[in-house]
Amino acid sequence: MNFDPSEEQRLLAASIERFVARDYAFEARRRIVASPEGYSQDVWRTMAELGLLGLPLPAAYGGFGGGAMDTVSLMRAIGGALIVEPWLATVALGAQFIARGGDEELRDGSREEQRQRILPAVAEGRLKLAFAHAEGTSRYTLAQVATRARPAAGGWVISGSKRAVLHGACADLLVVSARTDGGDSDSEGLSLFTVERDAPGVAITALRLLDGTRAADVAFDQVHVAARALVGAAGRALPLIEEVVDFATALVCAEAVGAIESANAATLDYLKTRKQFGVAIGSFQALQHRMVDMAIEYEQAKSIALLACSAVDTERDAAARSRTVSAAKARIADACRKISQESIQLHGGMGMSDEVKVSHTFRRLTAIAQQFGNAEHHLERFAALS
Repeated sequence: MNFDPSEEQRLLAASIERFVARDYAFEARRRIVASPEGYSQDVWRTMAELGLLGLPLPAAYGGFGGGAMDTVSLMRAIGGALIVEPWLATVALGAQFIARGGDEELRDGSREEQRQRILPAVAEGRLKLAFAHAEGTSRYTLAQVATRARPAAGGWVISGSKRAVLHGACADLLVVSARTDGGDSDSEGLSLFTVERDAPGVAITALRLLDGTRAADVAFDQVHVAARALVGAAGRALPLIEEVVDFATALVCAEAVGAIESANAATLDYLKTRKQFGVAIGSFQALQHRMVDMAIEYEQAKSIALLACSAVDTERDAAARSRTVSAAKARIADACRKISQESIQLHGGMGMSDEVKVSHTFRRLTAIAQQFGNAEHHLERFAALS
């Protein structure tokens, strides 16, 4: 299989590199993280102008019709520069449910209207989304949902709570999972709804995560939504949730590759410049061996991340797709742990300083290792699907 980038992908990568060099240097990123919002609206507009918000969205709705492989360059840049804007929450999660969720039910036109109303606004940067799914008892189990939605007055009433919703505090629209039937862990009976963030009964508590990104706990107290808020078919949302989360997981693997590359480069540069006993510490053979191990981790992570991105684009068998994604995420999680720890140790005490980028990369790699399932979870899922 040929994973070499196309000419269009190379041009995109070059434009992203220029954007990062111009608008997202480390000090600029630190100011953005410290701001009350935790992201930059100016950077968000620039990403929209560059077409980055529409990259994996359908061309019919203002996007470019790309897949995960077309997004690898962007995700590696996000990882390398530690970009905290809500691209993953908006484009790789929320918008994907809208783009993919209405394919089977267009008879009344409601799903078509939903895509037309939401997706162009996402591509233009006018609308931010978040996926409100995880709950206090769900851990990484996608089917574990206790939030309930019942039919009422030509629509639905939603009650429940969600935890650590990625960029939930800045989202204009939430894609919310809720049970319309069955028990809390049943594979059937799970549905998806769009909910305005300022709808009566919605309470949002903003959070700041370990790596500087923002999230929110969201409570729904008898929140009424219209019938058109339903995404896809009622009670049959779990396969769609698994598909979109696999897509986002593959992209996070690509993001990890960018962060690993950045950590390796920073560590190598430090070893070349830090002197001890009158020589650069990079001349010590023991440290050279550790850098070689880090380089090997990077190459392996890059290869399996590309495999995962290819699988979510081309694999039509859901079990085979999920198995590949789990293999990639388990390997990436291990690489995140090794690279983050090695980069800090080789920097010495300097590596723990907030003024040094590698300390922030350490935090992001630590978060990625847990996001959408840690190594143990994905090894178990891989075994169950084999």
